[in-house]
Amino acid sequence: MPSLRSRLWSRLRTRAVATFGRRALAAVLYGVIALPLALVGFFLTLVGLAFGGALSVTTLGLWLLAATVRGALALGALQRGLARRLLGLEIEQPGAEGGGTGVSAGGILGWRRGILLDRTGWRAVGCALLTPFTAVFAYAAVVIGYIYGALFTLHPLLKRWNYNTVHSTDGTTHPVSLEFFGYQLDSWPRWLIPFTAGLLLLAVAPLLLRYALGPHRALLTVLLGPDAATRRIRTLEETRARAVDDAAATLRRIERDLHDGTQARLVALAMHLTLIRELVTAGAEPDRVLTALDTAQGNATQAITDLRHLVKGIHPPVLDEGLDAALTTLAADSALPVTLTTDIGTRPTPAVETIAYFCAAELLANATKHAHATAAAVDVTTRDGLLRLRVTDDGQGGATIGAGSGLTGLLARVRTVDGTLTCDSPPGGPTVVTVELPHT
Repeated sequence: MPSLRSRLWSRLRTRAVATFGRRALAAVLYGVIALPLALVGFFLTLVGLAFGGALSVTTLGLWLLAATVRGALALGALQRGLARRLLGLEIEQPGAEGGGTGVSAGGILGWRRGILLDRTGWRAVGCALLTPFTAVFAYAAVVIGYIYGALFTLHPLLKRWNYNTVHSTDGTTHPVSLEFFGYQLDSWPRWLIPFTAGLLLLAVAPLLLRYALGPHRALLTVLLGPDAATRRIRTLEETRARAVDDAAATLRRIERDLHDGTQARLVALAMHLTLIRELVTAGAEPDRVLTALDTAQGNATQAITDLRHLVKGIHPPVLDEGLDAALTTLAADSALPVTLTTDIGTRPTPAVETIAYFCAAELLANATKHAHATAAAVDVTTRDGLLRLRVTDDGQGGATIGAGSGLTGLLARVRTVDGTLTCDSPPGGPTVVTVELPHT
């Protein structure tokens, strides 16, 4: 068992990393930079809109408005980059910004028209006008949590600079230290008051800054990222491309399996039938004929088995009896002991049933092959128009979506019907993968 001293030291070290670690200092740097950058953007955007609006009846006003919108887009790109580098906040590109940075096919007038009619540009303008009101919270959190926390903590060393000069009624001056409820904090043990307050401020500074950055992060995500319609279009484009690729891959797999497996066995069956006919015609020994018959029968049986596996990979026949029966069969055939719980009311559509079945099959296979699990659980429910499939295993954990993993393929398949897939898999397990599909 670790000693009290080692546990205390570990907690102090963890707190120090949380307060002065790389990520914490990056957030502090962002909190310091965000407000001045937002104020500059606010002033330039407001001036550009004011003069551009006043002169909008002239060509110069339209150009000034277009330049203001383009500047707001550039400011938004800079803010996205800073948020990504310093906060780890990934904000998707909103799309083609104002027709691009160069001259469009309609010439320079077409470029100006595209800038002025682009919703993305005006959303960036709105962001430039609103960010000072959210960035100020982060700046205040840095000042209160880190600057005042450091000054209070170092008060015993900085006390000579913390004195204020006070003029008396008799014309003399004398220094006055920090005061707390009328008591000057100029001697031991009164120094402990600002010292303790400083430590507390430094301890809560990361939490304070994180909450203070919440409105700013939300504003940047909403106004500098793609809107709901753009995100929906992107999702449809990605899922359509994935569906086309999956269909092409499935056709290639079917062709390969038929050519290398079933076709070869049927050719062998035909050859053996020809051999049997020749043996019978020639009056061969019964043992030779029976041997050829056994070989032909074996080829026919194997061809039937290959065809069944092929059809099962396209659409499992057991799904015709419903998702409950299909998952029951899947759990019984699994190499792991699987606990199955189902609560399905109205039967889902065939597409949803097929996706749910293949997701369960893939997740159970991953639990066996990669997670080295000893048990798994499958829970299927239908609530609020959603079919929710949850697969849990007690394996080694560490599963992530992306980097070419099998979960990426499942996510792409789920998204074809506007479904979602989430994975909670800390190192050491357990792994919980939740798939939600529209039930109707």
